[in-house]
Order: sequence, then structure tokens, then C-alpha cells
Amino acid sequence: MKALVTGGGGFLGGAVVRQLVARGDTVRSFSRGDYPELARLGVEQCRGDLADREALFRAAAGCDIVFHVAAKAGVWGAEGAYYAANVTGTANVIAACRAHGIGRLVYTGSPSVVFDGRDVAGGDESLPYPRRFTAPYPRTKALAEQLVLAANAPSLATVSLRPHLIWGPGDNHLVPRIIAKARAGRLRRIGSRPCPVDTVYIDNAAQAHLLAADRLAPGAPLAGRAYFISNGEPLPLWEMIDRILAAAGLPPVRRRIPAGVAYAAGALCEGLWHLFRRADEPPLTRFVAKELATAHWFDIGAARRDLGFAPTVSIDEGLRRLREWLAGTAP
Repeated sequence: MKALVTGGGGFLGGAVVRQLVARGDTVRSFSRGDYPELARLGVEQCRGDLADREALFRAAAGCDIVFHVAAKAGVWGAEGAYYAANVTGTANVIAACRAHGIGRLVYTGSPSVVFDGRDVAGGDESLPYPRRFTAPYPRTKALAEQLVLAANAPSLATVSLRPHLIWGPGDNHLVPRIIAKARAGRLRRIGSRPCPVDTVYIDNAAQAHLLAADRLAPGAPLAGRAYFISNGEPLPLWEMIDRILAAAGLPPVRRRIPAGVAYAAGALCEGLWHLFRRADEPPLTRFVAKELATAHWFDIGAARRDLGFAPTVSIDEGLRRLREWLAGTAP
């Protein structure tokens, strides 16, 4: 098949691209930059912004399927920027699929769309969207996912995957943030409860996208539905963070602050950053404080059943690969 991958130069998008190419599919990437590694794979690259409808229409021409992976992520920033990339961009992707008669759309969602600040222990896809969000990323991702699922029709089969905390070699977000904060002495354990949290190794997350694509069709069990994706190995959050730090040769986090104090500090930081109109990310936000002090792990039984998803790389093996990658990239 000929696939369009939005965000093909990113961490997850790149992994999806590599797996597609490895099995013989033709791939076109749509992203804002130019990536030599994609050129070496023989991937056609189209440059543009998700908010540019005409650019997306040109990129989607002649494709059989779209993997919409690109998004504006992060825990801080202007609401308008998140809305333009995540909501308007997704609406443009759907419109491009319809305009070109593309019959399948695999969308990369996020478990944060159901996070209301409370523990989620073994939650499944029946969890509702919360009434309020404390950050623009989960708010706009929830709106975008609803657009995707509502677009499911006989002429366009859609599915949303919700991979949780993707990590592994090549990570340009989660692992580097943890390592940088640890080296700067800015990591603190929040709260005292051993809250289990799901993560997913990068190859497993990408594999789920290909499995969904292969089973997606009008009327298929997965059409018009969302699925949680993880390694199925929930671990206490700070244990997982300490294991990532160990892979980088760094000591575990020992300092701790109460959960309530962290949330109050996050609220204060947000208020000050808004007051002084600062564009940089504050040291803590309410969303991050809640995420680091609560359990959030999910039942992936539906993905196993409808997608045939079975994680092939365990956390232990993934950490071994991460350690080798970090050793090879160290200055």
C-alpha cells in the first residue's frame, strides 16, 4: 500500500515509517522539516504545516491510508497553537482523506484525553472524557479524537490508538527530559504512594499502528473506536524513572515533596507565567503534578482482541536497548 505518515520525521512517526518500509510498503511523510534519515529509506517527503489544508491535500494525493501521528505535544504553551495543530490539523487530515477517497485513517491519540487528575487503575475504553482539562494538550487531543471517531463511515474507516508514555532509543522527548532534569538536580518524587503507571516501548507502539491498519475496514470491530496501547507491564512510576536514569548511568531520585505541595506549586507557577506572559515552560504545572502523583494504567484487552496486539519487546529488553543507545550517543 501507499501510506501517508504525518510527523514521519518524529519519534513515533519515524518508527511507523521504518516498519512500513521494512515490510515493503511505499511511504510518504508529511512534516515541517526535512529528514535525511527518511531520504535514506527512500521515503518521499512533503513539507508543510498541519494547519495548511492545501499542503495536506497535496501530500495525501494517491495514498491508500493515512497514519496521522503528528501533533503539538507538551505541557505548556498557547491554547491557539495547540488548537491549530491538533484540532484544525486533524480536521484537515480528515478532509484530505475524503477528498481523495482514502478509505482508512489511523490516528495517534493519547490516554491523557481521559485523565481527570484521579487514579486510573486498569481503566478501559469506557472511561469518559473529563468535563475540564488543566492543560491544552489533552483538551485539544480529546477534541481531535472525537473528530476522528465521528468521521468513521462506510467510505472512511477510522481508529484512534492511545499509546501511553512512549520511550526507547531515539526518544527526543520523555527520556531526554527525565535525564536533563536529573542532571540539573530538579527531579523530585511527588507524593509517597507507589502509583503504578503504564509505558510502551517505541517498537511496540509502532507495531500497534500497523496492526490497526491491516485490520481496519468499514464495519470492522475496531472501526470508529479508540484503544489504549501499552506494554501491559505497569510499574510504580518512580521505579520506572529510576530504571531509565540507571540506563543513563545516573543515580535514583531520592528527594520527595508532598503531592498537595506540588500541585499548589504548579498552580502558582502557571499563574506567574501567565501574569508575566512568559513563553518558556514553567518548572511545574498542575497537570504534571497530578500525573506524577497518581496511578494511570490501562486494560489493553481490547487492543489484544481487535488489533491482535501483543507487545514483542519487554520493558527489561527495552531498557537494555536504551542503555546501549544512550552509551552510543553520550558526548
